[in-house]
Amino acid sequence: MLGLMQSQPLLISSLIEFADRHHGDAEIVSRRVEGDIHRYTYKDLAARARRLANALDGMGLQFSDRVATLAWNGYRHMEMYFGVSGSGRVLHTINPRLHPDQIAWIANHAEDQVLCFDLTFLPLVQAVHAKCPTVKKWVALCDADRLPADSGIPGLTSYEDWIGAHSPDYAWPEFDENSASSMCYTSGTTGNPKAALYSHRSTTLHAYAAALPDVMCLSARDSVLPVVPMFHVNAWGIPYSAALTGCKLVFPGPAMDGKSIYELIEAEKVSYAAGVPTVWQMMLGHMKPAGLKFSTLKRTVIGGSACPPAMIHAFKEDYGVEVLHAWGMTEMSPLGTLCTLKNKHLALPKEEQMKVLLKQGRAIYGVDMKIVGADGEELPWDGKTYGDLLVKGPWIVDSYFKGEGGHPLVKDAQGRGWFPTGDVATIDADGFMQITDRSKDVIKSGGEWISSIDIENIAMAHPAIAMAACVGMPHPKWDERPIVAVVRRPGAEVTREELLAFFEGKIAKWQIPDDVVFVEAIPLGATGKMLKTKLREQLKDYKLPGL
Repeated sequence: MLGLMQSQPLLISSLIEFADRHHGDAEIVSRRVEGDIHRYTYKDLAARARRLANALDGMGLQFSDRVATLAWNGYRHMEMYFGVSGSGRVLHTINPRLHPDQIAWIANHAEDQVLCFDLTFLPLVQAVHAKCPTVKKWVALCDADRLPADSGIPGLTSYEDWIGAHSPDYAWPEFDENSASSMCYTSGTTGNPKAALYSHRSTTLHAYAAALPDVMCLSARDSVLPVVPMFHVNAWGIPYSAALTGCKLVFPGPAMDGKSIYELIEAEKVSYAAGVPTVWQMMLGHMKPAGLKFSTLKRTVIGGSACPPAMIHAFKEDYGVEVLHAWGMTEMSPLGTLCTLKNKHLALPKEEQMKVLLKQGRAIYGVDMKIVGADGEELPWDGKTYGDLLVKGPWIVDSYFKGEGGHPLVKDAQGRGWFPTGDVATIDADGFMQITDRSKDVIKSGGEWISSIDIENIAMAHPAIAMAACVGMPHPKWDERPIVAVVRRPGAEVTREELLAFFEGKIAKWQIPDDVVFVEAIPLGATGKMLKTKLREQLKDYKLPGL
C-alpha cells in the first residue's frame, strides 16, 4: 500500500519560489566588485533568476548542459544558483584560485557551454578562453558600461544586457529530482581534479539538514554572512538553506580581508557567519590590536580544516561568539558533522564542555559514519581507537563525473556502499567524531600513530605563532618523526627551544616534535587548506637533528 500524499519532486526551483512567495521582502546585501554596496530582496532575486532562465532557453541550451562561473559571493552569482539549475541546466562553480591550465582543463572536462565571470577575473579568462572550445558564450558579471572595450574575448557580453533583454515571466519546469543540479571539482592535490555531480534531490535534502537546530540553526531572524566562497562546495549549501529559511543574506564580494569582513558584520548586523580558519584568523588579527568587539555576531561555523582550539577560545571568551566546528567534503555536498552539545553535556564544567566542542561533531541526519581498521572491520566508538572514516547518505557521491577515479565506494557485508573519506578519526560513545589526520598525513613512529593536527593545535596556541604545519620526516629507527613548520606572528619572537618546551605536559613526550622549522609562509591550496605535499617538497633537503 502506498501513501496517499501529493507527489512533488524536490527541485532547487522550489526553494526560490518559496523564498519569493513567503520571504519576498527579506534583504540580500552584496559588496560588489565595483566597490559599492548593492541591496535587493528575494523577490528581486527570483525575478532576475527567471530572466536568466529565459536567456539560457534563448540560447538553445539543452537539459543538463553546463553553465560555469568564476565569481565571488554576490547577488549575481546567487541568481545563477537558481536560474541555471532551476531551468534544468547544471551550474558549474569553478575555483578562480586554481592555475589557468587547471581551469582550462576543468572547463573542457565539464564541457561548459557558457562561462560567467566577475571582472576581477578578466585576466584569468583572457588567459584561458582560447583553450576552452566548448564555451559558446562568455559573460562578464557587470553592467553594460563596465564592459571592457578591448577584452580580446570574442562576443563578450554584459550580464545585465544579457538577462535584461528577457522577460521575468517564466514557469520553472518539473523533471526528475535525481537530475544533476550542480557540479564542483575537488582540489586535485594528486592527479587531475574529479567532479562531484550533485542532484536536485541531494541539494534540497542537504539544505533542509543544514538549517536544523543542531546544525547551522538558520532562521528568518538571522542575518547571515557566508565568507566561505560560493565556488567552494556551493558555500557549504548556505545559499540554498537561506532561501529555505528566508534569512537576510550578506555577501562579502572580493573584499576578504579582516578589516572589510569585520566592518560588514557590524554594518549589516550579522548574527551568523561561516568560513575557514584562515579568514577568521585575519579578522581576529585586525580586531585584537584595535580593541574591537562584535555587537550582533552570535555564532560562526568554522570548517574546511580543523579549527585551532586557541581560535575557539578567542571567539568564545574574548568576543562571546559560539563556534560551531564542522566537517565535510566536496564529495559530501559538503556537510557531514557539526559539533553542538547534547542535553547531557550542559551541566558539565566549561573545561569538559570544551573537550567536546573541539571535536568535529555528530553526524547530521542523512549521514551515517563508521571507522574501520585495515581489515575493513568496524572499530569501537570509544573515543580512543583510530580508524579510517567511511560515510554514506543521500547527499554523498556514489561515483565521480565521467567515471573518473573508478568506483570509490567500499561495500559492507550487507552490500551497502560507504565512501572512504581519506580521514583518520575516532568516534566516542556519544557519536562525536574527531579527525586525527588525513590518512596520507598521519605520522607513524615506532609503530604508533601521532596526530599532526594535535601538534599543530598546540603550536598555534603559542602567542607568537600565526600558523603551524606538522609533517613526518624519515628516521632510521622510528620510521618517521614529527617536525613542525611555523610562521611567527609579525613582531613576535620565539626560539626553537621555547616552542618545544611549550609542548611539554600537553602531549606524551614521544609525540613532541623533534624539531621546529621557521618559515616565511606555509603553502595553501585553492580553498585555504595547508598543502603538506608542497611543504614536504620545500623541506626535501631537511635532515632531522642528530642524523
